[in-house]
Amino acid sequence: MNKLQLRRYAKLLAKTGVNVKKGQWVIVQAELDQPEFVEMVVEELYRAGAGKVTVEWSHQPLASLNYKYQDEKTLADVAKWEIEKWELRTKELPAMLYLESSDPDGLKGIDQEKFTSVRSARTKQFKPYRDEMENKYQWCIAAVPGKAWAKKVFPSLNVNQAVEKLWEVILQAARANGQDPVRAWADHNDEIARRCDYLNRLNLVELRYKSKNGTDLKVGLIEGSNFMGGGEESLKGRYFNPNIPSEEIFISPKCGEAEGIVFSTKPLSYQGEIIEDFSIRFVNGRAVEAKAKKNQHLLEKMIAMDEGAAMLGECAIIAYDSPINNQNILYYNTLFDENASCHLALGMGFSNCVRGYETMTKEALKEKGINDSLIHVDFMIGSKDLEIVGVTKRGDRVAILTDGNWAF
Repeated sequence: MNKLQLRRYAKLLAKTGVNVKKGQWVIVQAELDQPEFVEMVVEELYRAGAGKVTVEWSHQPLASLNYKYQDEKTLADVAKWEIEKWELRTKELPAMLYLESSDPDGLKGIDQEKFTSVRSARTKQFKPYRDEMENKYQWCIAAVPGKAWAKKVFPSLNVNQAVEKLWEVILQAARANGQDPVRAWADHNDEIARRCDYLNRLNLVELRYKSKNGTDLKVGLIEGSNFMGGGEESLKGRYFNPNIPSEEIFISPKCGEAEGIVFSTKPLSYQGEIIEDFSIRFVNGRAVEAKAKKNQHLLEKMIAMDEGAAMLGECAIIAYDSPINNQNILYYNTLFDENASCHLALGMGFSNCVRGYETMTKEALKEKGINDSLIHVDFMIGSKDLEIVGVTKRGDRVAILTDGNWAF
């Protein structure tokens, strides 16, 4: 891959993704797949004004070995230094840059019961710190190619060709393949903001989904909530882009108000395995039935993770004729596949979708209808014939998607 273009991508992540402020601490989390690019990103973060950049490396095969050989109690144990690290982050609020590259099948074969139990136990201990940090700092999730991931996406190519091809489509999807990705993203954010403004003026109370594949779902919305997308502003007043790429416009629905059934249109990569061809039926806002042709047990475990895992935390709208979907590539990675397709998310909702959230307690936000959970898992439901209709407070119906694409 052309190093100049990679440098432009690194600059985009530093300036538009996390939008580091002068003197700020930035933490980069990455696997061992692209150390040269990580070095490039670190340099661009410093050039953008970072005072300190820390890289936290991980390696998926080691995680797999740990789950194979360590007992559940050892895996679930949270050391004192881990808690101290979270306490420091909560105090210092470093910007976070997550570079995804892991193998979609990298944890295949591990004991999923063990994995779910350990993840739940550890997440419960870290969640208070995450809640305290929420909306106060900048973060960005982006991607770089890993060899195994590249081969999964492009199995007919040799490893080097697959990695090169995956770089090509990642940069294209991230609007980072031109001469000025930062400018391209400014224009993209303006377009998303225009659509959000239109939807927010409608004061919708419900979304209705229908597709020929059987999807027929009604989802209630929180009064006084906003559609969001693209860049957002932290409570510290810093504008950043949490996802690169991003094509979605999203809102957090009202907890407990979902009726009907929805069918997935793309596989879901979850806990290192793939869930395929599944449907979820909702009654009184809760998932009461989940069916899948592959890994149904994993889907059921996910929904049973905690009280909020069976309820919706996000409704995201994306045109079928979108840049990522038009690539006609299945990435087996939620960051890309969710931005190629309308999707819903089970689990935690986004408090900043509620107007005036900054003055509300967590309990007040829950009373408004923001779902709370240890998980937030997106699954794709977009199709060429998907219809989404919004219902206003007066009962008027407004077309949002028609034949899978924007109606406005």
